[in-house]
Amino acid sequence: MMKRWGLFSLIFVLSMAILAGCGSESANPAKQSGQEGQLTETDKTQETNKDEALFPVTFTDDAGREVTIEEEPETLISIQTSNTEILYALGVGDRLIGVSDYCNYPQEALEVQKVGGQDMDAELIMTLLPDVVFATKYHFDNHENILKQYEDAGIKVVVTGSATSFDDAYNTMKMLATATGTEDKADEIIQDMKDRRAAIEEKAKEITNPKKVWVEVSPEPDIFTTGTNTFMHEMLQTIHAVNAAEAHEGWVKLTEEEIVALNPDVIITTYGYYVENPADGVLARDGWQEVNAVKNGQVFDVDSDTVTRPGPRLIEGVEQLAKLIYPEVFGE
Repeated sequence: MMKRWGLFSLIFVLSMAILAGCGSESANPAKQSGQEGQLTETDKTQETNKDEALFPVTFTDDAGREVTIEEEPETLISIQTSNTEILYALGVGDRLIGVSDYCNYPQEALEVQKVGGQDMDAELIMTLLPDVVFATKYHFDNHENILKQYEDAGIKVVVTGSATSFDDAYNTMKMLATATGTEDKADEIIQDMKDRRAAIEEKAKEITNPKKVWVEVSPEPDIFTTGTNTFMHEMLQTIHAVNAAEAHEGWVKLTEEEIVALNPDVIITTYGYYVENPADGVLARDGWQEVNAVKNGQVFDVDSDTVTRPGPRLIEGVEQLAKLIYPEVFGE
């Protein structure tokens, strides 16, 4: 009798263990009591707390000022075209309640209240009362008293400097991301830009005969170009092309005689947004007929915004230049 009872007990214990291991909904006390739903809400709360943990945040802006933002900003104003593009790329464009008069990308930026440019509409900005204003070093150097008024009114001011390289652009993106709690998104954008640029550099290794390129950022009579320490110079290096103005630094003006003497293989213009058919104008210039680029019809216009604005679209500028200058390598 005892043996039979012991056998029964063993079978009972094993049966309960099997039931517990099955994890059926009916056997789950958490589900029966509604605790599973409570756990989901807890997870949501933890995610919210994680976002809140990003703030307060303290960083140094490009004016050398220590800026502390106590909580995630809900309303923003950008007085720089590149900063506006970056903010939209970071996914916070819907927080913009004011942008510069020249902000034209993305399309949504055209619908946002305009607040001036180098000369800000300070009264309007004070009326809008954003959480953060993204200004530039120009504003800091020339309108510091106005920026001080913003801060006295409780508006945080973040100053961004003039970027001349991809690394500068990356640093600006990181700073705007820190200020808006979107650092993960910035890392994603920057990594994508780096990957696409690396792919171009790898393909450019096929080029054995680099072309000399003249970049024209304004037409005659005052013809300006970009020398070293500019985005365009770095882009030309990326695609294994030679900047015809590499002996100069920054944005410089050269005479037509000097340009003709350089005899570039390709001419790139960047002012098609305000001059109609810029390539036709270059091809028709007196005394330029023996320039290789003119003789071979290698004159092209590119979107200025993609080669001058320190934002996410810089990589598009590199890709566009690569296809125009070396279609045999980068053409689709």
